[in-house]
Amino acid sequence: MELSDLRIFQTVAEHGSVSRAARELNYVQSNVTARIQHLERKLGTSLFYRHARGVTLNPDGRKLLAYAQKILAMMDEMEKAFQDEENPSGPLLIGSVETVSCLPAILSVYCRRYPRVDLSLVTGVTEHLVSEVLAYELDGAFVSGPIEHPEIVQELLTEEELVLIASGDGAPHSLDECKTRPLLVFRSGCGYRARLVQWLAAEGITPARIMEFGTLETILAVVASGLGVSLVPRAAVAHLEAAGRIRCHSIPREFGRVSTVFIRRRDAISSSSMRKLLETIRGFRDEGGTGTSQPEAAARS
Repeated sequence: MELSDLRIFQTVAEHGSVSRAARELNYVQSNVTARIQHLERKLGTSLFYRHARGVTLNPDGRKLLAYAQKILAMMDEMEKAFQDEENPSGPLLIGSVETVSCLPAILSVYCRRYPRVDLSLVTGVTEHLVSEVLAYELDGAFVSGPIEHPEIVQELLTEEELVLIASGDGAPHSLDECKTRPLLVFRSGCGYRARLVQWLAAEGITPARIMEFGTLETILAVVASGLGVSLVPRAAVAHLEAAGRIRCHSIPREFGRVSTVFIRRRDAISSSSMRKLLETIRGFRDEGGTGTSQPEAAARS
């Protein structure tokens, strides 16, 4: 069995189509079909249900996909492990929740220092990002922590205060607003949403309505318009509070403190590009968000 067969199989499984997989891989369709058939003969079992719309994994196909993902991820990690330590290169795919206020600065410093790394960023909610890291779909992710999972290791980035926010017009906040106004939140799996619901439950409050949005920018705009309330890090809305567009209300500390952590799989081989990203993260944490190492600071002083 060849690794190329596993990559072909994985691509067909992802697309549910031999023709689409062939286009992505830049192969002739008949070659893809032949390699899948060879794999099935080798394993002595069919891997797909064939139908007019394409193909769908059968139980044996799903079993092989789980192994293929692990094997191919290990091969990719092995290649990364032999990169030039001081000048890393190649792809690095990370995820992040939308409310990491220092993330643009971290990525700017990292990309400037290591321009050969092909860094890509996807956004999502904590629960989904954790799942994608565990499934080897992401090299790492910035999420709301702490994360308790035996296969996850985490690096603390920041600890922040969560505040209830509502429109800047009208009276100061009270818990009554949470009884009468909709909660404006990210989809299920968001750490901030979970904190908000837990706090209200502790106060004996059942939200009148919950409205889900896809981006932080939309949530903040809708809150400022007076539609409802939300729970976000204070640092993410300081500019809107200063401009009078929103009001911030502190909540009990047990619900109002959140850490942002960078997570990765415990068994992942640490590539040079990942080690340099961790160095950058630690620089921001240890230097109070400047990302400047001590030697660099000394050189400019």
